[in-house]
Amino acid sequence: MEIEPLHEDFGVRVRGFDLTAPLDSEEIALLHRLVDDYSVVLFPAQRMTDEAQMLLTSSLGEPEENHVIYGRTGELVYIGTVGNVIDGQTQRDESDPHTQSMKGNNLWHSDSSFRAVPSYISILHAYEVPKRGGATEFVSQRAAYKRLSGTKQTAIQDLHVLHDYVFSRTKTAPVHDNHAASLPPIEQKLVRSNPNNGLQNYYVGAHARSIVGWGGIESRLLIDELNALATRQEYRWTQFWTPGDTLFWDNRCILHRGTGYDADRYRRNMRQTRVRGLGPTLSE
Repeated sequence: MEIEPLHEDFGVRVRGFDLTAPLDSEEIALLHRLVDDYSVVLFPAQRMTDEAQMLLTSSLGEPEENHVIYGRTGELVYIGTVGNVIDGQTQRDESDPHTQSMKGNNLWHSDSSFRAVPSYISILHAYEVPKRGGATEFVSQRAAYKRLSGTKQTAIQDLHVLHDYVFSRTKTAPVHDNHAASLPPIEQKLVRSNPNNGLQNYYVGAHARSIVGWGGIESRLLIDELNALATRQEYRWTQFWTPGDTLFWDNRCILHRGTGYDADRYRRNMRQTRVRGLGPTLSE
C-alpha cells in the first residue's frame, strides 16, 4: 500500500488497497485511522459496484439513509446518485428541478450537519464525469481552528450553533414541504473534538444558521468569519474526478462543495453512501 499527501493541511491518496474485497478487522481499523488522521482519503482505480459500496459502508458503521427521499416519502434508501444521470441513455438537463436542487451542493457544507446525529464519513465513487467542470473542493475546519488565536479558541469553545437545512438550501432552490417539515433546526456544538486523537475543529458551513443565545447580526458575523477563514483559496484541495475514484471524507471536520458543470452537455454519475455518526454532537 502506498500513501501520498494531497494537501499540507489534510488528505492522502492511497494506492494498493482494494475497497471492494472483503475487509478484515485490521483493514477496517486502518480505514478508520486514515479518516481520523487525514480527514480526506482518495482511493483511485476502484472497481466499485453499488453492492460493494454498501458492504464497505456497513463495515465502517451504520449506513445513513438519504434524507431527501426519507423526508419526502418516508422511504429508506441508503445509496444515491450525485449528478444528473438517470440511466444509460437519459440525463437531467439544467432546467430539471432536481438539477436545480443539486446546486445546493455548491455551497460549502458538511453532510447532514442539520441532523440530530450528523454524518461521520461520506463515501463517493465516480462512474461518469463531465469533460469540463464537476470537480469537488475540500477544506479542513481542523486546520482552520488551529489558525485561530488562543483567545479566539477560548471564546468559541462552549458555543452552540443551529444548523438548518431549509435556511441554506432555499438559497438555490425550493425545498419540498414534506422534506422541510422533517428537518427542523438542530443544535450542534461549535467546537468538536475527535474522540480517537483529541484533535479539535470548529463546525460551521452553509447549514450553520445562528449562534444559540445570540442575535442574528452577531451570529452571522462570527459564522461568516469562521467560514471565510476555513475556505480561503490557499487552504483548498480540489478533487478532479476520474472514473474509478472512491473518496472518503470526515464530515466531523471537513467542508466540501461542488464546483458545478453544464448538465445540458455532460453526464455526471457519482454514487454516494454515508456512515452515520455515533451520536449527537452535544453528547460528545
